Amino acid sequence: MRLMQKRAPHTRPSYRERLSPSLRLLAAVALMGPMVSLVFVPVGSTFALIIGGTVSAALVALFIWLAPVVSVEGSVLRAGRARIDTRHLGAPVALTGDEAKQARGPSLPARGWHLIRGGIDGLVVIPNIDADDPVTTWTISSRTPDRLCAAIDAAR
Repeated sequence: MRLMQKRAPHTRPSYRERLSPSLRLLAAVALMGPMVSLVFVPVGSTFALIIGGTVSAALVALFIWLAPVVSVEGSVLRAGRARIDTRHLGAPVALTGDEAKQARGPSLPARGWHLIRGGIDGLVVIPNIDADDPVTTWTISSRTPDRLCAAIDAAR
């Protein structure tokens, strides 16, 4: 009998999202394979097809694997490589549509920390209430901004 190790309740992620690229970008990246295969046609058409398919699959997998992850685990918000304890954060605000476009553009604070991905409409803006931190806000792209806000609120 094999026992599965349970994670402690405080270490379970209450929210996790990979900010993977849009399908349009993945399709454009996949087109690199046929271009690479054209180089190998003089060697052999079968070899060229295998190399092209391998390059396409590897590039798509690499783009997905390297996409940043946003998570709330216990009392820590992680956005890409950055992390902050949620006790230093104020009330998060979920934005979509024109509000998100405005927040990503002219209203984007210069002293804020940003994890913004194209092709993802939703945005969460979180004020940083730590007086010792020079970063004033965190601006994070999210496909489900309401769920991310709820997870941050629950962790605070």
